[in-house]
Amino acid sequence: MRDFRWPPPPDGGPRTYGPGPTAPRSGRPALPDPETELVTTPHGVRLERLVTGDGDPVTVFAHGLGTGISTTRPLGSAVNGRKIFFQFRGHGRSEAPEGEWSYADLARDLRAIADLGGAGRALGISLGAGALCRLLWESPGRFERAVFVLPAVLDEPRPEVARRRLAELLTAVRSGDAAEVAEAVAFEVPPAVRNTPAGWAYLRQRVDQLTRDGLAAGLANLTGQVAVRQRSALAAVTARTLVIGCAGDDLHPVAVAEQLAEALPAATLHVYDKPGLLWTHRADLRERISGFLN
Repeated sequence: MRDFRWPPPPDGGPRTYGPGPTAPRSGRPALPDPETELVTTPHGVRLERLVTGDGDPVTVFAHGLGTGISTTRPLGSAVNGRKIFFQFRGHGRSEAPEGEWSYADLARDLRAIADLGGAGRALGISLGAGALCRLLWESPGRFERAVFVLPAVLDEPRPEVARRRLAELLTAVRSGDAAEVAEAVAFEVPPAVRNTPAGWAYLRQRVDQLTRDGLAAGLANLTGQVAVRQRSALAAVTARTLVIGCAGDDLHPVAVAEQLAEALPAATLHVYDKPGLLWTHRADLRERISGFLN
């Protein structure tokens, strides 16, 4: 990252170097942390949950590895009905059971939150998309509509660059050093937004969250696992699905999105032309998701 330093300047970020005056300076993709609750699931793991809106339909939102509710909330802002956001095990205030975890465990978390809230629709980002794949692989008729945003893994392990990046994040969080954590998450911010007030605000929030809540050791095992054993079994899924991929994203190869859309029988695929879509295409992404779910 060009001339990255931590902590950020008091004014939110320098303007004398880095992106020019036309670079975006607003629109950070995460919202402030709201007041949440802990719910006990049938499989005995207490998970952090936030419920907003009311009425039908009911949609559950599953986040990516190392992120949380604040990342998925913007994607549901225009979705009708009740919306259920939650933190997977090992994230935020959710419990972290001992031992190694699998996508089957994440699917169990997702299923429990969906069942407790009566959700008939689901959206998953990255890790959450993998958990959603696993749930539908096990129960093809569980949801009537499903959205997969930036799926990272299907029936083949993540590429080495992705596993290395995630391992660096977990190591940085375990160190407890804010500067090291900031260095690990800085790659989430597109180059055009780095060194702007919006970029620094996002980094500050992510660093505060990760140094406060940490990431459980059980997450490390997930980077080398697959979501499903055989993608062809997804042909039994009855839900209408939307798959969203992004070209040039090392952590979320566009090939995975294409393979998933091909495996699902009623899928619509949309691929954005450059990475960082939560920043560069946020409004379009929100409209695309709400248009499909509404």
